[in-house]
Amino acid sequence: MKIAIIGAGYVGLVTALCFSDMGHNVVCVDTDIKKVKSLKEGKTPIYEKRLDELLEKHLNKNFKVTSDLSDAMAEEPEAIFIAVGTPSDSEGRLDLSYVKKAAIDIAKYLDFYSVIVMKSTVLPGSTESLVPIIEKESKRKLGSGFGLAMNPEFLKEGTAVEDFMKPDRIVIGYYDEKSRKVLEEIYTSITAPKIFTDIKTAEMIKYASNVFLAARVSLINEIGNICKQLGIDVYEVAEAVGLDKRIGPYFLRAGVGFGGSCFPKDIMALINKSKEIGENADIMEAIVKVNDRQPLKILQLALQKFPNLHKKRITVLGLAFKADTDDIRESRAVPLIEALLSMGADVTVYDPLAMQNFKKQYNYKIKYAEDLHDALKSADICFIMTDWAEFKKAKDYENVYIFDGRNLFRRLHNYEGICW
Repeated sequence: MKIAIIGAGYVGLVTALCFSDMGHNVVCVDTDIKKVKSLKEGKTPIYEKRLDELLEKHLNKNFKVTSDLSDAMAEEPEAIFIAVGTPSDSEGRLDLSYVKKAAIDIAKYLDFYSVIVMKSTVLPGSTESLVPIIEKESKRKLGSGFGLAMNPEFLKEGTAVEDFMKPDRIVIGYYDEKSRKVLEEIYTSITAPKIFTDIKTAEMIKYASNVFLAARVSLINEIGNICKQLGIDVYEVAEAVGLDKRIGPYFLRAGVGFGGSCFPKDIMALINKSKEIGENADIMEAIVKVNDRQPLKILQLALQKFPNLHKKRITVLGLAFKADTDDIRESRAVPLIEALLSMGADVTVYDPLAMQNFKKQYNYKIKYAEDLHDALKSADICFIMTDWAEFKKAKDYENVYIFDGRNLFRRLHNYEGICW
């Protein structure tokens, strides 16, 4: 099928290249000229496994990229996916300005039938709120003039291509049967449970999924904090608990908490939506509270062992919010680094992929190490904040006291699990 993707960010680009690999003809549109130029030259602007491979395979064949929406609309795509950013304001409320602009821009060129599909994560009711905008700009009516659907993504950074091609499920919220059939045909080659529902329900499924996963993280962290005080190994506890089929083993790794672009933003958006409609969100607020304080638990452990960190040579390993990505959004290292600097510590950091992104965003007075050896050769204390496999080599530096926030080591003489 002919597909247009509006937005060449993380979700948009992964979606576009995976659709291309499924045999569809895809045009990806982004207003960022530098990003478009990079993609046309065969270079992906983000790090994600297999993405470079897919770009090389499909570029200028059944995958094209442009900064001009009219180029994509001239192909008369049967489906147009909106995959633009939905950032939060300082209060955690969702900003739909990019989504609305995409809808207006699409409508200006909409002189043919196409299904407009929301891929961005938006709160229930958001997708349908675009209908008056599209109808006004296009002079076409929903149903006869265009279709509408919501198709949330469930991608994990680091395994996004695999998640897209072999998903646990595909959720499709649709307006009418005509819209449903187009989406069904797009995903016909993927054998996974397909959930067809209404648009609001599809929007809510995405939020509910992320809240449940985040809840598991905060709950095991809180249990881990208690275990530490009682001299209990929380990882043994979690292993046994995870064997219960009603619970399962996933997202039960106690540590410094969750970060990234999804969980923190989505939970806050749903909390604010709950307040708007007069409902309590006590559990969700507790998830955030636990997660916010968790990165500094590792510092509390260090202060028990080393009461004065002034002038201590401290290395922080890991700036990305998780391994196998260069994404530093809501990095758990940030509050730790800020606290260490406020105490007068001499801070060195190292991350295999994320240091350039970190330098661009933060103007901290810290040293960026060239490699793991450079990071640890003179360190007194090491905090591990991201679970890169490379960091397991830190155990070879016997003069460094390790505080491990990601359970890479256990029961080493110079090791201290963060709470756990």
